[in-house]
Amino acid sequence: MADVTEIQSQDGAPADAPRGRGRGRGGQGQGREGGRGRGDRDRRPRNAEEEGGEEFIEKLVHINRVSKTVKGGKRFGFAALVVVGDGKGRAGFGHGKAREVPEAISKATAAAKKAMVRVPLKEGRTLHHDGVGHFGAGLVNVRSAPQGTGIIAGGPMRAVFESLGVADVVSKSNGTSNPYNMVRATFEALKTQTSPKAVAQRRGKKVADLLRRGAGVTAREADADAALTE
Repeated sequence: MADVTEIQSQDGAPADAPRGRGRGRGGQGQGREGGRGRGDRDRRPRNAEEEGGEEFIEKLVHINRVSKTVKGGKRFGFAALVVVGDGKGRAGFGHGKAREVPEAISKATAAAKKAMVRVPLKEGRTLHHDGVGHFGAGLVNVRSAPQGTGIIAGGPMRAVFESLGVADVVSKSNGTSNPYNMVRATFEALKTQTSPKAVAQRRGKKVADLLRRGAGVTAREADADAALTE
């Protein structure tokens, strides 16, 4: 899986190259020195995330060549599936179509940033509990793992966990290998994740009381686990 920024750099001229005068109605004011020219807009940040200093992890999951039958023949284009995350518990996916590959990736990235969801992580590295996600013919199982396990996942699921910031997880896809359904099923499994803090607030209890389930767990150990969870 290639990085989005590496693929976007293959479309030709560098970003700060001077723009020539356009054609037709948009030709006026598009020179390098025009007050309303594109040269001034190109030097501004592309979005608010870059202006605020927030960085995202962008993963290109799948790209496919598509065609549309029109009166004069077939019109070819590209469809891209992108997963975006901040590496701190937020991730989303998006789909975009365009005549060129960089434009399709840009549309998919913008759609993924608008559809980001937050997933609670245990100690900032793994999931709190096991989960099952189902979408269409896609069926995935995700499980929390001890430290040092790594990301045991393949294909689209690995891209989701890497962008989410999960370092230890065990997952298995038992359904289709379609990347779109696999990504959607993975997010369905992640949406079912709840933290002990949220459960304690809903039940009106303390986190330490929920973690003190077995007879072998002392109050001191439960308080330490609660501190790590929060």
